[in-house]
Amino acid sequence: MQVQTQLSWSERIAATIMQQCNEDGFHAFPSGRWAYVEGMTLMAMARTGEEYGKQEYIDFMKRHMDLYVHPDGSIGTYSLEEYNLDQINQGKNLFALLDDAKDGRYAEAAHLLAAQLAGQPRTSEGGFWHKKIYPFQMWLDGLYMSSPFLSQYAKTFQRPELFDEVAHQILLVERQTRDPRTGLLYHGWDESKEQIWADSLTGCSPHFWSRAMGWYAMAIVDSVEHFPLNHPKRGTIIGIFERMCNALVRVQEQESGLWFQVLDQGFRKGNYLEASGSSMFVYALAKGVRLRYLEPHFRTAAEKGWQGLTSKLMEETTEGVRLNGICHGAGLSLDRDGSYGYYVSEAIVSDSFMGVAPLLLAALEMERLP
Repeated sequence: MQVQTQLSWSERIAATIMQQCNEDGFHAFPSGRWAYVEGMTLMAMARTGEEYGKQEYIDFMKRHMDLYVHPDGSIGTYSLEEYNLDQINQGKNLFALLDDAKDGRYAEAAHLLAAQLAGQPRTSEGGFWHKKIYPFQMWLDGLYMSSPFLSQYAKTFQRPELFDEVAHQILLVERQTRDPRTGLLYHGWDESKEQIWADSLTGCSPHFWSRAMGWYAMAIVDSVEHFPLNHPKRGTIIGIFERMCNALVRVQEQESGLWFQVLDQGFRKGNYLEASGSSMFVYALAKGVRLRYLEPHFRTAAEKGWQGLTSKLMEETTEGVRLNGICHGAGLSLDRDGSYGYYVSEAIVSDSFMGVAPLLLAALEMERLP
């Protein structure tokens, strides 16, 4: 493949994703199951197709969704009883497909995922546990997995009470995880304060992980987009979003425009400028500006971040767009203690969809800015 500089960045990134598949289009995603990173990638591809009139990208999403969504609306490899918020994320693609199936399969699949959230185990104040196996824990990641889906579900199926649920989840986790000194949000919160990583007084994990805050920032802009204008919590959510974005701009590395793996630790030994979180922040800032959730001056931070991504972490070769500096994965558990040393010791990889998908979303939002 020749480098096609006449195409937009999003088209070039999407073309690279397509090139990584075999001819049948089913080999981009090695997990082989209904999963959150795959779901985010499919959504980014379909949005690119819609933006640029490229049906092959929309078809790419539909082919992969049809590997799992059966005619009766059941979902292959998915188990409701896991009560795992990660498993909601791929369901966001169902809404774009609702008119494509006379058998109602996509609507039934959406109802199935909504049923999981109705029964999701909760903290004492009604916050969704991240997973059944993580009792009384809320993670910022989970807000992205579940809130935009539930918000669009509420709008699509005329369930206005579910907007209240979405607002409750977004505001509760912010109240429990926000550090008043920096304005940044800790990765996770354990109401029971039993976990090895949980602070004995607050229950919060000890550090501000870039991608965790990226998930949360994207959750807000993707959820509020579906809210009715007169919802009583809409303005509050937009207000805490702007407050949080001010905190993110304060820790944006000035020379590169990017964000660190551990946001407030600068160039401390082992810390690095990380691609997935930086892409998520660019996406959220740009979309927030476009939809007027944020004041216009935040555009400067988005543009600076995008310039940093394209100049520092992205490269183009004859094989397409490459992205470097991606944290392979991080979580909170007995062997993942949330320490600084833990976050900077996780593998740093290139071209993982964990980073490429938010990069594609960020490119699209930058291109949509007027």
